[in-house]
Amino acid sequence: MVKTVLIKLSGESLAGKNGSGLDFDYMNQICKRIKEIHDNGVRVAIVCGGGNFMRGRDAHEMDRETADYVGMLATVMNSLVLKDVFTKLGCEVYNQSGLEIAVIDKIDKDKISDALNKGKIVIFGGGTGKPFFSTDTGAALRAKDSHADMIIKLTNVNGVYDKDPNKFSDAIMYDEVSFDEVIEKKLGVMDLSAMEICRENNIEIVVTNIDNEIALMDIINGKKVGTRVYK
Repeated sequence: MVKTVLIKLSGESLAGKNGSGLDFDYMNQICKRIKEIHDNGVRVAIVCGGGNFMRGRDAHEMDRETADYVGMLATVMNSLVLKDVFTKLGCEVYNQSGLEIAVIDKIDKDKISDALNKGKIVIFGGGTGKPFFSTDTGAALRAKDSHADMIIKLTNVNGVYDKDPNKFSDAIMYDEVSFDEVIEKKLGVMDLSAMEICRENNIEIVVTNIDNEIALMDIINGKKVGTRVYK
């Protein structure tokens, strides 16, 4: 059984079917599923994106560095929203941020371990704290800091495909694929720097559909769900 997991949530996932902003009913459903594995003894950390508000690389009208900082602030907002949702579900939550900001602690590995050991859900915002890096890289770094066995990336598709299944009806999904193959074939699981961090630290990645209501528990119990990326 997996002991420590980092869950990667996109900003868009917090928007539900709205496409942008926040869908609290949808978030509540997702958080209840995460709470279920947490209540079964799994140490849980979460990294959230900011695409429901703004993704820096997509803001072509802005200076890229400025846009990235705005995007990082969006992830901080999402992390605070998630904290509120989990708290209302009865969970103890601890927030940290890669971006230095007064209302949240800066990244501190000792405090991460302490919070996880005390049974708190740890939620990270602020990405890496530096522009030009994606929240994928932030997730890989926070997985390393949390001593996670696995990253579970919740997406709008069922796993990793040989090509975009939203565009190609003949796309084939992998059950398992190695880090080397993902990098060589540019399968787009996470960006290159994130993949290298996970490979070097032997952190498995499982990619699955966010709307699969039993996926998290099945993954924790060792069942085959989505696509497993391994060393």
